[in-house]
Amino acid sequence: MLRIIALTELGLCWIAWVLAFANARRRATFQKKTVRALESRWGIILQMAGFALAWAYVRPPAFEQPPASLIASMLLGPPSVALAWTATHHLGKQWRYEAALIEGHELIQTGPYRWVRHPIYASMLGMLLTTGTAWTWWPMFLAALVLFVMGTEIRVRAEDGLLAKHFQESFAKYRARVYAYVPFIR
Repeated sequence: MLRIIALTELGLCWIAWVLAFANARRRATFQKKTVRALESRWGIILQMAGFALAWAYVRPPAFEQPPASLIASMLLGPPSVALAWTATHHLGKQWRYEAALIEGHELIQTGPYRWVRHPIYASMLGMLLTTGTAWTWWPMFLAALVLFVMGTEIRVRAEDGLLAKHFQESFAKYRARVYAYVPFIR
């Protein structure tokens, strides 16, 4: 029964998480990009490969996650969804799939951006961990995590590079006091 509840919650969390970005996309549709970091696309590809591995149905016969893992998944999912909604709300019209700046771009430092510079990546990591602990066989989960972190690091560096060039000293101060996407890791 716990497995059914955990997998149902996982599905509902994914639906709610995706809806946060559908909502953000509507607000950002007509904004003109002024500068893009094309290398961020490689990061997107690696992150998506990580998610694909996490969802892959590759496992030994009769594999099931232990109850503690299912409970961990159930605890991680809702805050990850809430973080995505809050982050996209605060980012507003500036939200993009790829690293880019728009005309009149602002350095957002409110909401979850007070604690991490890239809360959307933190929410993505949370959803990967939620999926992995509810669904994924551990070798696939480990591979998924490695690919995801590689992709996220590429994207963080691309976005931080754009922001540093555009906002200069104000971004340097922000970067010095706020973690990237995982608290306690700059």
